[in-house]
Amino acid sequence: MDWDKLRTFHTVATAQSFTRAGEMLNLSQSAISRQISALEEGLQVSLFHRHARGLMLTEQGEILFRTVSEVLTRLSAAENALLESKERPRGPLKITAPVAIGTTWLTPHMREFSESYPEIVVTLLVDDRELDLTMREADVAIRLFPAKHPDLVQKHLTTLNNSLYASNEYLRVYGIPQKPQDLKDHKLVTFGEDIRLPFAEVNWVMKAGGGAHEERKAAFKVNSLVGILRAVESGIGIAGLPDYMMKSLPHVTKVLPDLKGPVTDVYLIYSLELRNSKRIKVFRDFIVRKLSEDGLV
Repeated sequence: MDWDKLRTFHTVATAQSFTRAGEMLNLSQSAISRQISALEEGLQVSLFHRHARGLMLTEQGEILFRTVSEVLTRLSAAENALLESKERPRGPLKITAPVAIGTTWLTPHMREFSESYPEIVVTLLVDDRELDLTMREADVAIRLFPAKHPDLVQKHLTTLNNSLYASNEYLRVYGIPQKPQDLKDHKLVTFGEDIRLPFAEVNWVMKAGGGAHEERKAAFKVNSLVGILRAVESGIGIAGLPDYMMKSLPHVTKVLPDLKGPVTDVYLIYSLELRNSKRIKVFRDFIVRKLSEDGLV
C-alpha cells in the first residue's frame, strides 16, 4: 500500500469530502478521487459509501482508517521524540482548554511563554468539548474534570471558586441584595440551554442560598461564560462566575460575598507517551507558576 494514498485516504475520511480533503492537501478533487480509486482497486474493496450528503466509511474503510490513525499517531510520537532529544524544547505544542479559561486567563500569559521558549510553536484550541488526546487531537489539555482513559497522565492544578457579581451601574440602579432571598427581585444572567456546559452547576445563581423553592427568573441567557461576563459588565444583571475571570475589573463588584458558589477542580492532562516531553514539562511548570503568581492556588 502506497503511503501517499493512505495519507490521502485518512484525510478524506476525516473531512468526509473529496473537496475539503483537496483543500487540506492542496490537491485537485480529481487527483484525490484518482488516488482513492487506485487504493480501492489495489485492495479490491470499497472504502467509502458515496451519497449526496458526503462520504461515509464502509466496514473495510473503518478498519483501514483505525490502522492508519494508529500509524500516524506513532509517527507523530517518533517525530516528537526526535525533537525532544535536542537540548532546548522545540517543536509544535497543541493545547486545548475550556473557552473561558483559554480566552480570559491562559491567552494573556502565552506571550511570556512564547518569549521564554521561542522554538516551541503553540496552537491553542479553546473548546468546551473533550478533544481526544490519545488520537493527538491535542498534546495537552486543561480540563475541569479528571481523565478517565488509562493512557492519560493528569496533574491536579487548582480548585476554582465561584461568586456572584454585578456591575456598579446595575447595583446603583437596582440596589444591592442584602440576603440570598433578595435575588428573586433582581435580574439574573444565566448560562443558556446547551448540551456542553462548562461545569456542572453553572447556573447555581438560581438556587444560591437555598433559592430552589423561590421564583427566580433569568433576565438574560447566553451559552458562554465569557458572554455572561460581558453581560455583567454591561449592567444586564447579577451572575455567578468564577473568581479568576473577575480580577482587574474595577466596575464590577462581588455581591453577597459570604455566599460561596460551587468549586471546580482544574487538571492538566496529557498522553502517557508524552510524559518525558520537554515541551510538556516546561508548559506544566509555567502553568503552575502562573497560577501561583495569580493567587489561584
